[in-house]
Amino acid sequence: MKIELETAKRIAGEVVAKLSPYCSRIEVAGSIRRRKSLVKDVDIVLIPSDPWNLESEVLALARPFRPKLSGEKLKRFNYNGAQIDLYFTDEKTFGMILLVRTGSTEHNKKLIAIAKRRGLYFSVARGIENERGEVIASKTEKEVFSALGLNFIPPEERE
Repeated sequence: MKIELETAKRIAGEVVAKLSPYCSRIEVAGSIRRRKSLVKDVDIVLIPSDPWNLESEVLALARPFRPKLSGEKLKRFNYNGAQIDLYFTDEKTFGMILLVRTGSTEHNKKLIAIAKRRGLYFSVARGIENERGEVIASKTEKEVFSALGLNFIPPEERE
């Protein structure tokens, strides 16, 4: 089921407002960030600063808690009629996770192909790696695009 962008933005705003006190960084990603008119789910990338209280707030948002998927790096639940996907990361990989979770899938495939042509490895979990397996970009989206020899591409142009 898809929801309209404005409804998805409102729901995302509510979730971000409730979780942000427990995060050092939090940002809406996915179709909302790309400004698609219809949105399948609400993707949010975050860095916890207070994991204990963050978990309590997530449980409160998801009442009754019936997670579709719940783990260390992803928590998925329903809130106000929308599927919420929370992606947990850290400062080292925030840019890479935000980039990948903003998408689109086709855009990500193009970036993977560009990395491969340049002799680099596109690791969702770690970032852009050189031939020796060293991470050369992952902290910011601009850093990742630059490592691939590209200018920053705004989210709404990532198709």
